[in-house]
Amino acid sequence: MRADFRCLSAIEGERYAWEQQLEGTPFERHLRRATVEIGIRASEGATDVTIASEQALRGLSRLGSMMMRRGQGKIVDEALDGIERALAGGAE
Repeated sequence: MRADFRCLSAIEGERYAWEQQLEGTPFERHLRRATVEIGIRASEGATDVTIASEQALRGLSRLGSMMMRRGQGKIVDEALDGIERALAGGAE
């Protein structure tokens, strides 16, 4: 399955945002738009990382917005946990 992404904006050491190219994929039937942004900010000797995912649903798919939101929240939480594990593992 094709999953193409396009950079929307990037500021080195601050943020990176991209958008999934939906045209011609199975996702096109359900999503109008899908974007992800990762933010990085220095904070008291550490680094704060934020991940935001936004999906605009199309047609009847909008009826499943609560399930989609819950699923996306889980994916974002797992991504942040993975970053934390990777960095903690590198510190040992």
